[in-house]
Amino acid sequence: MLNNFPENVIDKILMCLPFRDAVRTNILSTKWRYVWRILPELMLSHTNWKPEEDLTDLTSNFRKIIDHILAFHFGPVTKFTLRIPYFDICPIIDDLTHFLSRNGIQHLVLRLPIRGKPNEVPSSLFTCSQLRHLTLQNCVIPHQPAFKRFERLISLELSDVTISCKLLERFISRCLLVEQLVLQISGASRNIIKISAPMLRSNDYTGNLRCVCLKTIPLLAKLSLSHREYYLGAGKCNIAKIFEPFSALEHLHLNDMVESDDNHVPPLESLEVEHFSDVTFNHLREVKIMQTNGTIPEIQLVKLLLAKSPELVRILIVPCLVKEFATVHILAELIRLQRASPNAEVEYNLDKHPNPRPVSFSLARKFSEVDEN
Repeated sequence: MLNNFPENVIDKILMCLPFRDAVRTNILSTKWRYVWRILPELMLSHTNWKPEEDLTDLTSNFRKIIDHILAFHFGPVTKFTLRIPYFDICPIIDDLTHFLSRNGIQHLVLRLPIRGKPNEVPSSLFTCSQLRHLTLQNCVIPHQPAFKRFERLISLELSDVTISCKLLERFISRCLLVEQLVLQISGASRNIIKISAPMLRSNDYTGNLRCVCLKTIPLLAKLSLSHREYYLGAGKCNIAKIFEPFSALEHLHLNDMVESDDNHVPPLESLEVEHFSDVTFNHLREVKIMQTNGTIPEIQLVKLLLAKSPELVRILIVPCLVKEFATVHILAELIRLQRASPNAEVEYNLDKHPNPRPVSFSLARKFSEVDEN
């Protein structure tokens, strides 16, 4: 019965298995013996090993598997995933990357060990001309003077990657088709990262908000901004500058955008609506603001988004742990805010409130309503 399976079905079965199990299927029948050697998608993950295995054995076994792939696999490898965050080292990563660059890799995920010194990305990665999706985590990207561009790349994720601001700017600007960009950057930087991506539609940025400048992004529809550093030093985050280039924005997610002085984070500059006379979010439909505590800048931000978003449907606000009297004050402020959209609702979610029962307030208020109290 196994021999009667169509080849594409066998491929699908093997690509759903951990790699070691996929190789072991060569004992099932003659037809299955060499199937793993031509699989176009391969995945190696730390979850493939038993928890009780010694870390030294894990590294040794991993090296053997990579050697096995390099020696016996033939044909294109269009997708390769490597996820080994708990290993001590990542052996023969150079040979692996060179192998993939010669075999038509299109979707590459390298989540490297978080222990010890980060691995340096081999220069052969930048010769992968067929790449469409690239994810790198916990590694160092050295200066690449010979890098020209990834002509086909449409999604890029860099998480805890050490890279100079100039190289990152050049890297992104030379990937002209990038539609999805995820940046998770640790450590404060004095330099500004200028992001120019004419086809970018989704951007998820985590890091120091003062260090990013979104310039040429005419198609950006989805934006997520999060603080990672809670001490940013002197100076203010000019959110007016952040919002200036958005003309196609539809979804906005803000996490820890505004913190109180108790956390030693500098406040945002004024968010009064009058300072944004030239700003209108004509396509904005949904906003999520997470980890708020009802400060004046936060209320100003909500006021701004309500007043400048004629197509807005919903603002979801998830507060930090706040006292009940503060919640009442915040709700009173929110209900008074004028709205450019007659359908806009503000949902204040108290799931994380000290109250043991989850509570959610939906504050629907038509634009034409007038408060008499």
